[in-house]
Amino acid sequence: MSATLPPAPSGPSHTEGPEAVTTTPGTTAAVGTSLWKDAFRRLRRNPAAIAGAVIVGVFLLVALLAPWLAPFGGEELPGRTEITPTTIPGPGEVEGYPLGLDRFGGDLLSKLIWGARASLVIGVVSTALGLIGGMVLGLLAGGLGGWVDSVIMRFVDILLSVPNLLLAVSIAAIMGQSQWAVMIAIGASQVPIFARLLRSSMLSQRGADYILAAQTLGLSRRTITMSHLLPNSTGPVIVQGTLTLATAVIDAAALSFLGLGGGVPQTAEWGRMLTYAQAELSIAPQLAFLPGLCIAVTALGFTLLGESLRESLDPKSRTA
Repeated sequence: MSATLPPAPSGPSHTEGPEAVTTTPGTTAAVGTSLWKDAFRRLRRNPAAIAGAVIVGVFLLVALLAPWLAPFGGEELPGRTEITPTTIPGPGEVEGYPLGLDRFGGDLLSKLIWGARASLVIGVVSTALGLIGGMVLGLLAGGLGGWVDSVIMRFVDILLSVPNLLLAVSIAAIMGQSQWAVMIAIGASQVPIFARLLRSSMLSQRGADYILAAQTLGLSRRTITMSHLLPNSTGPVIVQGTLTLATAVIDAAALSFLGLGGGVPQTAEWGRMLTYAQAELSIAPQLAFLPGLCIAVTALGFTLLGESLRESLDPKSRTA
């Protein structure tokens, strides 16, 4: 006796894995897109994320609008005349200079505003360089495997054995004093972190159902890696990139503080401002306090944003 199979359900159909689900007949929605939409929805409800976004947004606006916000233009701000340490005007002591002057006769407020542009450019570009380099190495290691993976990971292990700042100092010292040298040095010091993170994320996805299904369909390794494996492995890398922005701003200030940032002494960059504020720390503490505060608040903003993004993408924090 033959059994009659029940008719297929006419409602929404679903497919396994993170590729796509059919929400209505003829309409598909990527699960990866839903994951990011869900993450951004939780970000909007996270007070720490909002605070971080506001801080970062304010400093980005200041950097972009520096030519219109700064009382005095020009990134080098030659100033009037060099001032002796004992006669450095403080906030409100000289008309037209609300935060006072520095030892070179430059307006402190203008230097802080232009310094936001210099510091953020270094932070963003160096992070982008590290992210691109790390993703290339991580993609080769995680996608090809075998001896390529072994060689790349041993190279990454060697770089990880050296502290990031020490590695950046070494590279900057070799390349010379320039802004590009600082950006390349900081970016290169972050490459091994991104490479290892992407590789481990790709390896964790290799046994997923959607990868096995793609292999069963006969898709090439390149197609599986570039179209399926890589897009679903970039979440942790993006989170790390946001957190690295905070580290990059601090490292840029540290390199400038050590005299590896390039530029003339009057250059408006927060780390360089700290360098020349050492001698007047007891006489004019605002010269060190204000740029140091800008560095700390900027790093705090990126850290809050990065940690909130990490929490929003954590599967354990997702609601059913």
